Amino acid sequence: MILEEQLAACLKRGTDALGITLTPETVIVFQKYFELLEENGKLVNLTAITGAEDVATLHFLDSISLLNVYPFENASVIDIGSGAGFPGLPLKIANPSIELTLLDSSGKRISFLSALCDKIGVDAECVCSRAEDMAQDLSRREKSDIAVSRAVSKLNILCELSLPFVRVGGVFIAMKSVSAEDELAEAQNAIDLLGARMSDCIDYQLPGTTIIHRAIIIEKIAETPVKYPRRFAKIQKSPL
Repeated sequence: MILEEQLAACLKRGTDALGITLTPETVIVFQKYFELLEENGKLVNLTAITGAEDVATLHFLDSISLLNVYPFENASVIDIGSGAGFPGLPLKIANPSIELTLLDSSGKRISFLSALCDKIGVDAECVCSRAEDMAQDLSRREKSDIAVSRAVSKLNILCELSLPFVRVGGVFIAMKSVSAEDELAEAQNAIDLLGARMSDCIDYQLPGTTIIHRAIIIEKIAETPVKYPRRFAKIQKSPL
């Protein structure tokens, strides 16, 4: 119980600093999320980050900081390479109006996320698929208002995997470090080819730390050519 109390206190300090309000019921959901991460994290290789304050700050608060970056109200959101659910699931918990899809290629991670959503009472679609395969499904392609990703792949690769899911007028938000200038410059060709344009870069500080992260917002302005995304081996070998 002490860890859960530490998590709640850290979330309260952090959301106060961010100007985001969480109800007591929402804090309880985050506490359950934390408990299940601690119980299952090592078994499923979900996250190397443990402990109440680190999980609250580096996972939960980092994720919901995006609510200050872009309007998520009533948006259809797909989280590409969701892993342990970040950033999509904390966003959904903090703003239940979001229609959320969690996408990951690992069956173990998706099984964990499906069970997690059931246990904490969150309505989210959990899909096990490679992004480049799912993006060819016409019922999924260019249907989402927002794609988000906190994956470690380089931005040009993330753009090819994510932008095909975004409707024209929607955005892809990539969560990166503040040292991502080279990645952004390198990704400009991919952004152009995929029917998008650079919209904004917003830096934000994680509450209670000196850590600054960057949200790169890429707006979809035209349909993505049907040949994208390519097979992942081709994407890796010859990034756009």
